[in-house]
Amino acid sequence: MTESVAPPPAGRAVVRLVAGMPTSDGAGVRLTRVIGTPALDALDPFLMLDEFGSSDPSAYIAGFPDHPHRGFETITYMLDGRMRHRDNHGNEGLLTAGSMQWMTAGRGIVHSEMPEQEQGLMRGFQLWLNLPASDKMRPAEYRDVAPADIPVVSLPGGGRVKVLAGRFGGVEGPAPARATAPLYLDVELPAGAGLAAAVPVGHAAFLYVYEGEVSVGETAVVAPKLAELGPGEALTATATAGPARFLVIAGKPLKEPVARYGPFVMNTPAEIHQAISDFQRGAF
Repeated sequence: MTESVAPPPAGRAVVRLVAGMPTSDGAGVRLTRVIGTPALDALDPFLMLDEFGSSDPSAYIAGFPDHPHRGFETITYMLDGRMRHRDNHGNEGLLTAGSMQWMTAGRGIVHSEMPEQEQGLMRGFQLWLNLPASDKMRPAEYRDVAPADIPVVSLPGGGRVKVLAGRFGGVEGPAPARATAPLYLDVELPAGAGLAAAVPVGHAAFLYVYEGEVSVGETAVVAPKLAELGPGEALTATATAGPARFLVIAGKPLKEPVARYGPFVMNTPAEIHQAISDFQRGAF
């Protein structure tokens, strides 16, 4: 009797490489926009990815004064530095190195994100995650996740993975359950080490290398570069030219119309006009 052997999981390949675009936001904070540019406008359900990082206080000290949001979520992940959050719902918190903030704008929120340091390195990422039409007008909510509450998985061949959202290595990240079922990993590999991660079938997925170089199949991805991944159920990546650090992010596409105007992301132009009106009359 011949024993059947399950085929190996189909690996995801790189379908395109995208470079970020230098820009500024808030009160002049300099950053690199990776998603939300002419080269990559969006990757459903992800609307924007910004990388910020500088040791020059003039690049970040003005921060992000009060500004509104409606219809989506922001995930801010700090590598270095300190950022104070305040919003018009009475929430306040301090993002420190290694921490994450998950903010659901929902029906509306006005908040500020201001550096709480005058010197030194400020570095991190902000990801915009779309909400389905059924959740766009849900109550706003916000949570800070301390570094100690983000699981870290050690890899057999060396390296580690911080699990911010989704499941990896038998642990669940601290992110709230969402219709998009996001996966968000921060991976650190020594030279020659590799990562093998399951990625849900049907999820849009990408890898963003922010230090070093990794290979995905036959494709080299050199920092700073985003690699959009094709279909499959697994990702294999190897640090090929020294140590490497990168994000692995995936989410279930919403496949809904997107109407977007600045900090408002809805499904129709009429909903955008309503968001502007509601904000102007102080209904957030």
